[in-house]
Amino acid sequence: MEMLLFCVWALLALNPGPGATEEIFEVSIWPDQALVKLGQSLMINCSTTCPDPGPGGIETYLKKTQVDKGPQWKEFLLEDVTENSVLQCFFSCAGIQKDTSLDITVYQPPEQVILELQPAWVAMDEAFTVKCHVPSVAPLENLTLTLLQGNQELHRKDFMNLAVASQRAEITINVKAQREDDRCNFSCCAELDLSSHGGGLFHSSSAIKVLRIFEFSESPQIWVSSLLEIGMAEAVSCELARVFPAREVMFHMFLGDQELSLFVSWKGDTAWANATVRAMETGDQELSCLVSLGPMEQKTREPVHVYSFPPPILEIEELYPLAGTDINVTCLGHVLTSPSPTLRLKGAPDLPAPGEPAWLLLTTREEDNGRNFSCEASLEVQGQRLSKTTAVQLHVLYKPRLEESDCPGYQTWVKGTEQLLACVPKGNPTPTLVCTWNGVIFNFEVPRKATQNHTGTYCCTASNQLGSVSKDIAVIVRGLDEGISSAIFVIIIVALGVGVITIALYLNYRPCKIERRKLPYRQKEKNKEEESQFAVQQAEKCNAHNC
Repeated sequence: MEMLLFCVWALLALNPGPGATEEIFEVSIWPDQALVKLGQSLMINCSTTCPDPGPGGIETYLKKTQVDKGPQWKEFLLEDVTENSVLQCFFSCAGIQKDTSLDITVYQPPEQVILELQPAWVAMDEAFTVKCHVPSVAPLENLTLTLLQGNQELHRKDFMNLAVASQRAEITINVKAQREDDRCNFSCCAELDLSSHGGGLFHSSSAIKVLRIFEFSESPQIWVSSLLEIGMAEAVSCELARVFPAREVMFHMFLGDQELSLFVSWKGDTAWANATVRAMETGDQELSCLVSLGPMEQKTREPVHVYSFPPPILEIEELYPLAGTDINVTCLGHVLTSPSPTLRLKGAPDLPAPGEPAWLLLTTREEDNGRNFSCEASLEVQGQRLSKTTAVQLHVLYKPRLEESDCPGYQTWVKGTEQLLACVPKGNPTPTLVCTWNGVIFNFEVPRKATQNHTGTYCCTASNQLGSVSKDIAVIVRGLDEGISSAIFVIIIVALGVGVITIALYLNYRPCKIERRKLPYRQKEKNKEEESQFAVQQAEKCNAHNC
């Protein structure tokens, strides 16, 4: 087919009629669509059907170089094409000139897509701006920008209807910050579709930006005692309520210039930091708490007063005196306490003047062993009354004693039952006790089943560093029936005693009652006389018993 058309064209060219040459020849250009990347080169071929063409070529303000030619064509190289232009291809034939034009479109793919979140940290319910722009892209009318929140499309924009003067490859929207938007990913997608120019589709995306949402509406609060004792560990804390996200709150606490080591916790929308402070200088100081979250930062201060108040000194002249020894007990304020405290010694007869020691002269007795003495010091600091107490235990030394209450001299055991020899000595230091029976040491700490053979006299000796004392203990072992009979006998005796006492009290009380009774008017005269005599007798009895 192409060969046939070429032959027809050749015949017409060889046998032109009058005026046919200028009507038949054509001028063409290749390519018929020119799409060139910014700064690249483009090859142009300009040709004609005129068999003997006159002057021809291309007209353009672009830099051109003729690289080849033929009888009916010329080829040019356009270099460093940076903008759109219209190129003219022309030829003359028999004095007639014809031309054709070619639109050259320069394109630049969206290689850089920039996304901005302003601000990066947004207060809850405040507006933030999402902006996307492409610094270099062409042609702009073929560009589409899409803003994404995660995988969800927020906004799409094309630039087909924009005036050339206002062409900027950017898109901007404002969004109200919600708590659920925290840590959401935002991105921007740019698409350059050149299919209408005979090209392809170019796609590029921005780097992902993470949005941070926060709430920071209240000031932090410090929890600390207004008084701190020097050298003593004191718990302090700093709390921030109604904050989001609470787990990302940063705390810094200082006592003066000393930064504290913190333990940070959170629950819900509250965050707090706990610390232990140990002041090393007396006087007025400041505890501060610096809290930050994202771009927000707040500092709270709390004044504290550091004081020195060591425990008072309690001196006992001798902690281990012998019974009957005179000792002094003194209560003193510590030298580092300022001002001097008020002292009180438990057991001392009088209160000393402020700053003066309290003392007590004591003659020790056995009953004082284990007695606790306490020395209390009180001090007023910044309008608060503080007190501290020191206690010391007294140990009185005395010889052993075997008292009847703790070591009975007569003990009865019931035959066949588990029994122990009951004997607890007194003394300080604690005495050792050794008991013998028939000249043999008897282990009184081990229970044993009582038999008639255990009847007899046991000799127990208590000893300590101050001396010793001995005591004989008579043990009688009775049978079980004897024990029951004895118990019944005791119960009967007790019951009889209670009965006698009850009757005596009744007889002693009844005459007093009779004396106050009113006799009936219609009683027989004989009975009246007997009752009168009985009343007199009982009245005398009642007076004798002070009724």
